[in-house]
Amino acid sequence: MKRTPLGVSGKGKRGISTLGWALRGAAAGAAGSTALNAVTYLDMAVRGRGTSSTPEDTVERLSDAAHVPVPGDDETRQNRVQGLGPLLGLVAGVGVGTLGGLARSRGYLSAKPVGIALTTAGVMVAANGPMAALGVTDPRTWSATDWVSDLVPHLVYGVVVKNTIDAFDRP
Repeated sequence: MKRTPLGVSGKGKRGISTLGWALRGAAAGAAGSTALNAVTYLDMAVRGRGTSSTPEDTVERLSDAAHVPVPGDDETRQNRVQGLGPLLGLVAGVGVGTLGGLARSRGYLSAKPVGIALTTAGVMVAANGPMAALGVTDPRTWSATDWVSDLVPHLVYGVVVKNTIDAFDRP
């Protein structure tokens, strides 16, 4: 193991394979996604705010851009869109966790605050990037409250994912 200002680089203590780390990262991403959703729903309950339509709007825009219609009559199609929207968030969360696991398989073990910040930034880009690219939302126009509402759950995701991945490498 080699110490750097940002953390440690080198193989973990358990000799876990790349696939093993990818799966552990995916599990950490799923745990982080669960924590993110819990914080989001708690915020909705405390502040009495409604759900966001951006996940469903993203599905609609992706469907249009890919020229792949969501099948079904009006009600069935809308139900599918409502199911696919949250699934996009889970794919982003599990995907970022998997990338964290793959980084760990290469021997990267960041200092806790660095890993949390990188993971938080990664999941925010994975979740909000497609929405911004498709014109569903524009983060440049968000209020401070909007940013806090988005940042806090993603920060919780980062904390959970970083700590979960680190826990897999303990002796």
